[in-house]
Amino acid sequence: MGSVTLELVSLFLAVNGLICVILTCTLPLWRVPAFIGANIVTAQQTWEGLWMDCMWQSTGTLVCSTFDSMLNLGQDLQVARALTTTAGVLGALGILVSITGASWTKLVESEPCKGHTISAAGFLFLAAGILQLIPVACYVSNIVRDFHSTSIPDDVKRELGPSLYIGMAAALLFIASSSLLWSSCCTSRRQRTATHYTRGQADYNERHYV
Repeated sequence: MGSVTLELVSLFLAVNGLICVILTCTLPLWRVPAFIGANIVTAQQTWEGLWMDCMWQSTGTLVCSTFDSMLNLGQDLQVARALTTTAGVLGALGILVSITGASWTKLVESEPCKGHTISAAGFLFLAAGILQLIPVACYVSNIVRDFHSTSIPDDVKRELGPSLYIGMAAALLFIASSSLLWSSCCTSRRQRTATHYTRGQADYNERHYV
């Protein structure tokens, strides 16, 4: 697979990863009710996110309220907010850097500079994927631990929300995008080496045999 194709596929994955990060950050679906035991039928459901909680009632009413005070938030929620937001910023920056250094653009003329720019974009995507994976993994661990705890009542137990699955997908997309960019760098380097060798061999033959 050529370097241009790898760069385009990487950009496609990164854009989708950024969309997933935005959905993960904004949707209030990190924790959802666990329907176990007597809670199979409930009059209301509470969905928890990073920025707000939403309560859905059996009458069809949905009421959402944002967290007004930063100081009243738990440490895990504050860390999840910071890491997810940073992952989105790094992902967006990585997309801009990858377009700048792509072989199908003329924003950077020098081939070595293009390679360094693409490598930097790959690092940004990898960092974004890791930062997105950390809060998702922590939330999953806490939810699973509380779900199997016998000291927590069934009516307050929570399950994994769709936002966590979207966050996992975002992390994997960014990591895969990073891998493709670095593969593109290796492919471009091999192509430049082969081209230089061919030119050098042609010059040598011209000087000595013509």
